[in-house]
Amino acid sequence: MTRKTVKFSWVLITLLTISSASFSQVKSFDFLRSAPADAQKFLQAYMEPYTNAFGAGLNGGWYNTAKPHKLLGFDLTTSFNVGVVPSSAQSFDLSKIGLSSAVSATGITPTVAGAKTEGPLMQYKSGNTVLAEFHAPQGTGFKFVPVPTLQLGLGLPMGTEIKGRYVPKIKIGDNGDVSLWGIGLMHNITQYLPGDKLLPFDVSVFGGYTRLNANIGISLQPGSPQAYSPAVSFDNQKMNLTVTGLNLSAIGSLNLPVITFYGGLGYSKSSTEVQLDGNYPTPVLVTSPTPHSEYNNSGVVTGAQFPQIKIDNYSGLRANVGFRIKLAVITIHADYTRAQYNVLSAGLGISVR
Repeated sequence: MTRKTVKFSWVLITLLTISSASFSQVKSFDFLRSAPADAQKFLQAYMEPYTNAFGAGLNGGWYNTAKPHKLLGFDLTTSFNVGVVPSSAQSFDLSKIGLSSAVSATGITPTVAGAKTEGPLMQYKSGNTVLAEFHAPQGTGFKFVPVPTLQLGLGLPMGTEIKGRYVPKIKIGDNGDVSLWGIGLMHNITQYLPGDKLLPFDVSVFGGYTRLNANIGISLQPGSPQAYSPAVSFDNQKMNLTVTGLNLSAIGSLNLPVITFYGGLGYSKSSTEVQLDGNYPTPVLVTSPTPHSEYNNSGVVTGAQFPQIKIDNYSGLRANVGFRIKLAVITIHADYTRAQYNVLSAGLGISVR
């Protein structure tokens, strides 16, 4: 591995760590004190904009030309893709996410990408007794979700190129980690046209799939008073995310001596699965001597008791345009993708043949 390759790898690892850590900017998880089904509905509505933007970013940076490498030609490219959360996804209405009657909550509250202002008061009740009272968490005030990628492209026979993405598991914080892999295939169709060697442009079809796994440490500690057995620990709480992206596109490029202009039109889809792990304290109703809320062993909820969140993120048409500059074997590229969640991409690479 060359010195430049090592630098690329460390840049990617640093950016990917920052990107995944953006999910952990949430400071309050008090909404998990309610019933698991209600907590799941709130968590999905709150986190969905980041997962959508993250999925859109995973589908970016796959190509910067429609011309595949010659046989055994290759490139090693680092791309920095930024998914942008639209203003319409920076808040949501608490009354429209299907919370049960046990949760009293109304009003507009920030999503994770929304303003750094505390949301409306929420109450978790059993009958007339308030078991827990808390505000919906504030947003991070950050609508940009960075998704860096490092990939290798290798020329195959018959005008075909295979692309691979891979980042081994790297640690985030004290008990989190993140890893990524992906595979793509590009096939040139200009080669089937008469006189294709004389044409200044290329047209190819492309398909790529990326999968990211992240385990992010969170913290929800018991309220007071509390009575737990020594065996109960709340130090192992995690939010496990799996985000996948699929990109199917027709791409074209105009190939000039130093600069290449490229664009693509196709279909993209992303999806996210979220599962909590660890123990979580929830308040329980104690009826004697008078009805009141208490934290004890009977209120310990495991991550497996929270319903799994499955988010089918935006799927539909995507279109992008960009340019690449090549100086000897060094490439620099940038492009813009238009979709429900837009993506800005830029990158640097080494390309041979």
